[in-house]
Amino acid sequence: MAIERLRLFVEGVGRRTVQLVQECGYLAALLAEALYWLAVGRWRRQPVRMAAVFKEAMGVGVQAIPIVGLASFATGMMLAIQGIHTLRTFGAEGQVVLGIALSVTREFAPLITGIFVAGRSGSAIAARIGTMQISQEIDALSVIGINPVRYLVSPILAAMLLTLPALTILSDLLALFGGALYCAGELSLPMDVFFHRTFEAVEAGDVIQGVAKSFVFAVVVTLIGAANGFGVSAGAEGVGKATTRAVVLGCIGIILADMVFTFLASR
Repeated sequence: MAIERLRLFVEGVGRRTVQLVQECGYLAALLAEALYWLAVGRWRRQPVRMAAVFKEAMGVGVQAIPIVGLASFATGMMLAIQGIHTLRTFGAEGQVVLGIALSVTREFAPLITGIFVAGRSGSAIAARIGTMQISQEIDALSVIGINPVRYLVSPILAAMLLTLPALTILSDLLALFGGALYCAGELSLPMDVFFHRTFEAVEAGDVIQGVAKSFVFAVVVTLIGAANGFGVSAGAEGVGKATTRAVVLGCIGIILADMVFTFLASR
């Protein structure tokens, strides 16, 4: 009996492993094809239209500014509250500016931005493509000679690569502003002094590290959303499951990518 349970366990692990490898391979192929059409679509007479890219950029970037801005401002203020409370134990609350500046630029701004965009836009990508999949619109695109990846995924990927870094920089500024505002009230630290210390503490590499992460997060959100959309096959219920799966896997992918990126950058 124990041997049978062990065999079933090993078989389950094997199936999960094969499924994971297949999904990673599909994501890699999807990325390669999307980049291919961005690079050579014009010469293949199937260009990625700039109008489509800007339309997607409005949806995934511009319309996400309010929620990302609010979350970033609150995160910066939260870091100031917790930092002052912790450092006050050692009589070093004046060093909170350094902690806020480095935490925001290196970690929290790109992470918060990526997670909120994954929840907002990753789900929308999966739902849109999934709905087209079950209504056979994607098959219709192929029949009339339009590549679905070029038409659906490449514009979203280009828009993500344009807007997510910009949102990350905006998140940096609003998070720092939130931290400065709380420090001005709690420590009587003028805001111009806060930002002067911030600019002294933060190097270009710190900001570049956060922005570089946002490019990786843009690819993760786009690919996971699109892959789950293309994989829908069970009607409306399948669209709902794909949307949920896209959000969950998108957030997990962003956190794992952030961990790996931080580990490599700190070596």
